[in-house]
Amino acid sequence: MSPKQLPLIPTPGEHNLARDSALQQAVPPFLEHLRLDGCSPHTIAAFASDLRLVVDFFGETMRLIDFTTSKLDHFMTWIETGRGVPCSRKSYARRVTTLKAFFKFLKSEKVLPDNPADALVQRSGAAPLQPILTDDEINHLLSHTLAQRLAEKPDARPDLLLRLLLDTGIKKSECMQITPADVNRDEPDRPMLVIRHKKPNNVYQERKIALDPDWLNVLEEFREQYRPKSVIFDCTPRNLEYVLHDTAVAAGVENKISFEILRWTCAVRDYRRGMDLEEMREKMGLSRVSWRETSDKIIRLAALQASREST
Repeated sequence: MSPKQLPLIPTPGEHNLARDSALQQAVPPFLEHLRLDGCSPHTIAAFASDLRLVVDFFGETMRLIDFTTSKLDHFMTWIETGRGVPCSRKSYARRVTTLKAFFKFLKSEKVLPDNPADALVQRSGAAPLQPILTDDEINHLLSHTLAQRLAEKPDARPDLLLRLLLDTGIKKSECMQITPADVNRDEPDRPMLVIRHKKPNNVYQERKIALDPDWLNVLEEFREQYRPKSVIFDCTPRNLEYVLHDTAVAAGVENKISFEILRWTCAVRDYRRGMDLEEMREKMGLSRVSWRETSDKIIRLAALQASREST
């Protein structure tokens, strides 16, 4: 489903809405109501963006009177788990607010007798923290992947992947795109991984992340074993997910490991080692806006891990 373009805002007082009016007709008068109420352009744009999702989900011709709390709950479930796009706690809360404000407006205008969004639960409190690996779990994993490298039938791939993700914290999509040419060896004792993005409008088109010099030896073993033709990990993302899963099981690590967990683990390790927050932001390739929430979680995770280690 693709977002719909909302119509232009009408002249105040000319909406002529009724309970059987279509959803699409009600959006412009609501946005104009926000403007007249003194809301900032940023707030209005955020509400408009949320309502585009509502129109996209229910359809332009959905009658206003047909909205119920149950249907709005179903929409919020889709927003959180069915849309295929991450929804932060902050975004979820704002979208509930949008629905409550939109239907409150329709009730105040006597278009609807009740506000079906009143009963929606507005979540509060901090978002749950992402699980990360302990030092003991990391040691168990690395011991197992080293044993695989030294086995009678050696396999360097698990060790190469695990060490890469623990040291760089790159995303799965970035991992799948790196090539041998992206490993900068100009300074052998300070190799760098160059992350590039194909989208020309990506603000963070390129960044360099330090690599462990010993990782280069693992890379050479891997290339000799697998002979990748272009990208280093010449397989599907699912295959690498299986590698991580099987490694955790074989190493006796109860926590499931994934690209996301290893990314957060890397960030917390960097923070606890004293890396500057701005340097961390650049390493993770995040904008300053998204970094506010991310850095707060990293600091909380580091404090939680330190507390557990001291008990």
